[in-house]
Amino acid sequence: MAELKLVVFDVDGTLVDSQDDIVSAMTATFEAIEEPVPTRSEILGIVGLSLHSAFEKLSPALYQLHGDALVDGYKSSFMTSRKLRDSTKSSPLYPGGLDAIRRLHAQDNVLLGIATGKSRRGLDHLLDAHDLRGYFVTTQVADDHPSKPHPSMLERCMYDAGVEAAHAVMIGDTSYDMDMAANAAMASVGVSWGYHAPEILRTRATALIDTYADLDAALSNIWRETP
Repeated sequence: MAELKLVVFDVDGTLVDSQDDIVSAMTATFEAIEEPVPTRSEILGIVGLSLHSAFEKLSPALYQLHGDALVDGYKSSFMTSRKLRDSTKSSPLYPGGLDAIRRLHAQDNVLLGIATGKSRRGLDHLLDAHDLRGYFVTTQVADDHPSKPHPSMLERCMYDAGVEAAHAVMIGDTSYDMDMAANAAMASVGVSWGYHAPEILRTRATALIDTYADLDAALSNIWRETP
């Protein structure tokens, strides 16, 4: 019987292109307290971190004064925006993502998981919007773990799946994902279409792909080299 494998996906910037929703909510959060709004590039640079870590990185001085208010404001703004939009359009799946999930899920020895900086409520909403719930055996969110790149989310994914690090791979679009995988002693696949530049991922990831059509080969190469 083939060795059991685990593939863990990040969400924002990896599976779904949620940048418009994130930037919109972040803009509303800063405008509500009449503070300068970070640039789009700065906002996308912190996607993947938990909200407290994200705001601390975006604006350390402001976070010290208004940390909880910023986090609460973002959650409120994001929920309001979400009610007014169709998530399948404002946070669409990246091309080839669903097909890749289906191909992997169809393999008897491959289990799928999620490790995301999103809240449980936010992840559940996206999984329902895109009808993805049935594909994942474990879904880990920022509500229950330290922020990336701490390995806690991946350690729980491996525990739930019963798969050791040597047979697990993290797929993500940020340096936080790649560093989290390294901290969990896991291999990683960086995707070039997300929110951190490919040059940043290339120095950290086990493999880098430009489309989901490349994922199967990247995973095969990683597992072929597994002792």
